[in-house]
Amino acid sequence: MSFENFDLDENLLRALEQLNFARPTTIQKMVLPEAMDGRDIMASAPTGTGKTAAFLLPALQHMLDFPRRQPGPPRVLVLTPTRELAMQIEEQAKALSQFCKLNCGVITGGVDHAEQRPLLEKNLDLLIATPGRLMEYMDEESFDSRAVEILILDEADRMLDMGFSKEVHRIAGECRWRRQSMLFSATLEGEGLQRFCEELLTEPAELNAEPPKRERGKIHQWIHLADHAEHKFALLTHLLRLDPEHRSIVFVKTRERLHQLVGQLTQAGLECTYLRGEMDQKKRNESLTKFREKRSNILVATDVAARGLDIPDVTHVINYDLPWSADVYLHRIGRTARAGAKGSAISLVEAHDIEILGKIERYMQHPMKRRTIAELPPKHREARPPKKAKKSKMPKKGKGAKGIAKKQRKKSQKPSKKASS
Repeated sequence: MSFENFDLDENLLRALEQLNFARPTTIQKMVLPEAMDGRDIMASAPTGTGKTAAFLLPALQHMLDFPRRQPGPPRVLVLTPTRELAMQIEEQAKALSQFCKLNCGVITGGVDHAEQRPLLEKNLDLLIATPGRLMEYMDEESFDSRAVEILILDEADRMLDMGFSKEVHRIAGECRWRRQSMLFSATLEGEGLQRFCEELLTEPAELNAEPPKRERGKIHQWIHLADHAEHKFALLTHLLRLDPEHRSIVFVKTRERLHQLVGQLTQAGLECTYLRGEMDQKKRNESLTKFREKRSNILVATDVAARGLDIPDVTHVINYDLPWSADVYLHRIGRTARAGAKGSAISLVEAHDIEILGKIERYMQHPMKRRTIAELPPKHREARPPKKAKKSKMPKKGKGAKGIAKKQRKKSQKPSKKASS
């Protein structure tokens, strides 16, 4: 199957060819027919499966099929939880619409409020925004929501996790004249998300795109056991020095841990950059540019970077700290093995991580290989579940307590060989 099967505009097909998008991915095959028929969409798709194009193509096609009569505010609104993801969606929207006369823009936090306001005063067809910043413009009546025909929620589960539920409901309410809504999430499980979908969508097509086994197999996963913090850091530096061409994202749990590790790596002579939450937008862009341009091949990040980052040549994801939950682990490792490439996901596991490791393995439905570095072997071993106690066998007939006692008496009455000699 090719993109031509979906009756897309020739200018969109031309852009897809320019981007070397030869064949639609699983999620694109599922979403495009339903979305182009105007149905609401509730879709689950792992990161790196092409879901951005899955919602952008039908939205762009709609605007080409029904061109506006005069300039005005956005007709398509995409809400996304983070600045990085918003900018990446804008980049892809501009690439897909490069041969169309459609204007795309982005509004996020971390940028001066007054600097972005003029964008809303221009002719704009598609707007990508983070909920918090868009609410600010709504409150001051700078954003006209009446023109929105399609509302798209990307990473809906992440928006709920970040506490954007009220803002999204308010924005959806302001866009009540819309014709279509699309919601994309890494998972469709959980009462909160299900309720969210019921309130925002109308008779949606529910689509679940599990990646084929050959795609999942492109990420090689294994663990190294670490005895303590010093041992874990020694394992990390060994892995990072194996090949200077490796492009690694190292994940940690907290900002405090991030700053500590960045300092240690710098002191060890390993050039690195970092990405964390509540970071100035300019510094955030500088860090990502430094990593993308390969001026540094090590990016240390908290989970703010686990979703949405699209850097195609990441060879390794290293979980310096295991995440709090199994689904976050899945999002982390999705930063590698993108665009058909292979990748590795390595977790450094201390004794206190064994419980969460078990949860991750159950979630992934397979155990991860244990590996040892010859120069840095672990002293401790994983706690294994206790073996089941063997059932005591009942004595055979005639071998009861009395029989055993009688046998022992006979044995004691026999003279020893030494005594007889």
